[in-house]
Amino acid sequence: MDKIIILDFGSQYTQLIARKIRELNVYSEIVPFNITAEKLSQYKSGGLILSGGPSSVYEENAPHADKKIFDLNIPILGICYGMQEIVYRFGGTVIKASEREYGKANLIIDGKTDLFYEIKNKSVMWMSHGDKVTDIPEGFISKAYTSNSEYAVIENIKKRIWGIQFHPEVHHSERGKEILRNFIERICKIERTWNISAFIDSEIEIIRKQIGDDKVILGLSGGVDSTVACFLLRKAVGDNLYSIYIDTGLMRKGEKEEIDNIFSPMLGEKFISLNESEIFIERLKGVEDPEKKRKIIGKTFIKIFERTAKRIKGVKYLAQGTLYPDMIESISVLGPSKTIKSHHNVGGLPNRMNLKLIEPLKMLFKDEVREMGKLLGVPDNIIKRHPFPGPGLAIRMIGAINDSDLCILREADGIYIEELRKNGLYDEIWQAFAVLLPIKTVGVMGDNRTYERVLSLRAVVSVDGMTANFYHMPYDIMEKISNRIINEVQGINRVVFDISSKPPATIEWE
Repeated sequence: MDKIIILDFGSQYTQLIARKIRELNVYSEIVPFNITAEKLSQYKSGGLILSGGPSSVYEENAPHADKKIFDLNIPILGICYGMQEIVYRFGGTVIKASEREYGKANLIIDGKTDLFYEIKNKSVMWMSHGDKVTDIPEGFISKAYTSNSEYAVIENIKKRIWGIQFHPEVHHSERGKEILRNFIERICKIERTWNISAFIDSEIEIIRKQIGDDKVILGLSGGVDSTVACFLLRKAVGDNLYSIYIDTGLMRKGEKEEIDNIFSPMLGEKFISLNESEIFIERLKGVEDPEKKRKIIGKTFIKIFERTAKRIKGVKYLAQGTLYPDMIESISVLGPSKTIKSHHNVGGLPNRMNLKLIEPLKMLFKDEVREMGKLLGVPDNIIKRHPFPGPGLAIRMIGAINDSDLCILREADGIYIEELRKNGLYDEIWQAFAVLLPIKTVGVMGDNRTYERVLSLRAVVSVDGMTANFYHMPYDIMEKISNRIINEVQGINRVVFDISSKPPATIEWE
């Protein structure tokens, strides 16, 4: 009874709910909206949250929860669509609003409720809905409203159900986290004791029971996720862990050397490092579509990994550094949210290789993995490393791939990251990288006219990568980076800076 379960109705913010609750030291887990009440009861949760979502409750094929969940006698909080689902299920009225409410709104509190403990009146909350409640069901009481929503918060004490029209999980809701805390502490009566240290101990015990004395192999990229997975598995199974690193030729400058220097001393002969760049580059020739690039890289990686793994006798398990957002973005298994892009590290290998899959980080967000890494003794330069996609520079080069353009991009990206570190900005940024565009522009160098490529610089700030704002780069640093790239990297004569946020853009360009 010490966890919160979240029913996912497809909101892009669902993962933020889980993150905020974990920040409050309570374990939370996301499950599909259509989970049965019987299965839900097996989670033995102390509270249930119905997420937001893009649908309208009155639409044909709209997602609806099992009616019986409302009879489980556990506190329920509906957020946005989740609130409208509650109203719909209990006989209230939801209509399409004449004016969509999106953005900040002042919450006018006109009733007392445990949700509002120490919440000041007219607090700013984040709204994002096109439908609204116009008539609440019998037994429910209105507790707050906004200028556009006469029922922004409702409550049914007897049934232990609350509904809020705004999104407390979003950063723009200035007291949203406190409202979630009130739901956890004052309504669900859950003690806030969950932490990453306890998760490590629990996961090690689970891994040891699952693997026993069998061997496990890990696909190691050298990034935060696979490195932390490696350290965790090493602690759990010791010398029964084998790690394979495959250089695809799509890595950043000096990356293979850095990875070899970290893992070779630690794992010895159990660390297998391969340079397979020629085969990857050859298979990517002429391919421009980003999804095709990902799939080619994924399939090639699998073949090489499979061939290498066969040299290790007696392996029964495959480990991957898959994270929660990877799973959610790759396939809509947790609700009706839309697939954004495929992740080549989710699925593929186990079925081909007849191995059992272990994903020890699959329920964690990136910041939680970093925290785990610190506790496990992962080097600081790896923990603070910016996320790097599995397909590497292939999806940071718009259009077809070739060796010369890869060299241009690798050198430019190297200068960019070097300057961010040198000027103390690297750790302020969630992710920074360069993107080589398939565009040439006219320039002047000395007395000569040039016609060369455009490079875009990307830098964002985020907590978990699910949402992100562009980083406000100081102009003098931006100027220094631009000048260095244009002067030192032959083939680029123009540098631009990407100032789009996620959403609506994604962090990566492809």
